[in-house]
Amino acid sequence: MTNTLIILKPDCMAKKLAGSVVDRFEKAGFEIIGAKMIRLTPEILRDHYAHVASKPFYPEIEQFMGSRPVIVLALRGQDAVARVRDLLGPTDSRKAPKGTIRGDFGTDMMTNVVHASDSDENARIELARFFRPGELFA
Repeated sequence: MTNTLIILKPDCMAKKLAGSVVDRFEKAGFEIIGAKMIRLTPEILRDHYAHVASKPFYPEIEQFMGSRPVIVLALRGQDAVARVRDLLGPTDSRKAPKGTIRGDFGTDMMTNVVHASDSDENARIELARFFRPGELFA
């Protein structure tokens, strides 16, 4: 069993899709081991998106991701990172097949409903960024 981080992004929250998205994860057999609603600050976003923070499009990411509160989830399951990413579909919602979360609910590359860790190593880093010790119940 492994863990992964999920962020229900501002477009997910604005469209009131949080329950539908969480339901898909639970129906796929994932266990929620941590959850909270937060507003992403510029400091957290610069840390979280450090790999693109110097790119010209970064301010748009920061503005979008900080535009409203989001829900962060820690999920546990067999091969969690890969299976969650399969459920989501490609990052660009326009290329995501129907039946995937992004294919059914997303709009484009940024407004794609959910952020998910892309590797086991990044899942550990991201979970530690958003959850303090004692906030995960595994």
